[in-house]
Amino acid sequence: QVQLVESGGGLVQAGGSLRLSCAASGRTFNSRVMGWFRQAPGKEREFVAAISWSGGSIVYADSVKGRFTISRDNAKNTVHLQMNSLRPEDTADYYCAAAALRAVVPRQAYEYDYWGQGTQVTVSS
Repeated sequence: QVQLVESGGGLVQAGGSLRLSCAASGRTFNSRVMGWFRQAPGKEREFVAAISWSGGSIVYADSVKGRFTISRDNAKNTVHLQMNSLRPEDTADYYCAAAALRAVVPRQAYEYDYWGQGTQVTVSS
């Protein structure tokens, strides 16, 4: 069992930065792929970024590549999403998710077994 709690959301102006954190509990954190998804009002949940258990494999959605950075600290059971050059279209609820260890870092929400409750990010223009 893995429990996930996100933090770090808030209101920021376009061009600004935020750092989201996800604190995980459970013995299997180190063996899990960790991902971030987001869901804007009236839209489907979409993939943002994911990182393998070792940090050696990282994938990003094209819309955030070059602006967002995902990282993890297995000693502290945390995963972070550094978001720079934020745009109004980044406004959404951001969710941390955990998937079972696998060879390819997944991008689909259905491949993730555990989810946090989300943290809201609002980017004003």
